[in-house]
Amino acid sequence: MTMASNRAETDDKAGSPLTVVLPARNEARSLDSLLPRVKAALPGARVVVVDDASEDDTAAVCARHGVEVVSHSHRMGNGAAIKTGARMVTSDMVAFMDADGQHDPLAVVELVAELETGCDMVVGARRFSSQASVGRGLANAMYCRLASYMTGCAIPDLTSGLRVARTDRFREFLYLLPNGFSYPTTITMAFFRSGYAVRYVPVTVAKRQGKSHIQLWRDGMRFLMIIFKIGTLYSPLKLFLPVSGAFFLAGIGLYLHNYLASQRFTNMSALLLSVSVLIFLIGLVSEQITALMFKDSEKG
Repeated sequence: MTMASNRAETDDKAGSPLTVVLPARNEARSLDSLLPRVKAALPGARVVVVDDASEDDTAAVCARHGVEVVSHSHRMGNGAAIKTGARMVTSDMVAFMDADGQHDPLAVVELVAELETGCDMVVGARRFSSQASVGRGLANAMYCRLASYMTGCAIPDLTSGLRVARTDRFREFLYLLPNGFSYPTTITMAFFRSGYAVRYVPVTVAKRQGKSHIQLWRDGMRFLMIIFKIGTLYSPLKLFLPVSGAFFLAGIGLYLHNYLASQRFTNMSALLLSVSVLIFLIGLVSEQITALMFKDSEKG
């Protein structure tokens, strides 16, 4: 296929209702088999691969299969690739898939159909058996429980990279997305806390081709920090109130112990109770700031 025909195909699909974005780094092998399946399952969709400074033939494979490819000049991270792809979207709907061959393109068809029923984002929820390992599955389950508490909504799969969303809704949160891992965590919690309709569709994913770029302990701590960051951004008291309560109970418990033992009120008890009050007040002020932020956002 010539460069001119590639340009014509890109122009024709620029007005399609769906754009499929695949962030990729050193995924030439999996893309060689995945891209034909994507084009067959979604014949009217625009397909954009964001090459995050791959050291293999990722860009050449994309060109051979006649799909758009945007290459970063240096490695920027999975989240940065997602943001690059999202900024290129001209369609009303955008789908995100991993480029490692785990996701079935036919699942995107199901997610799109669900999105068209009237929600803002549909996520492919992996079954426990589809997790890369037992450790990853247990960690993801823990993150889901914590994120569900922070948002007040049930989240069966927090880190799934397979999702379809309304483009305008998704772009509202680009400034929040980290350049590295994990954009799914951030965008999921942001949608829930903003009151947008999110649905989950159970999916089965295949075994990953090649080596995963995620390191369990290092990226696990990053996921945890993202949950706390987004949670405190949208609902600070969900975090500050339990911490304040823990210090308060510790202070009361220490006071009762010392009072029963020697009828004394110690400095440590006073410190714990004071800290609990300060943490609660910080959370309360943060909650008010969040309310003002949303008020200004609605005016804009």
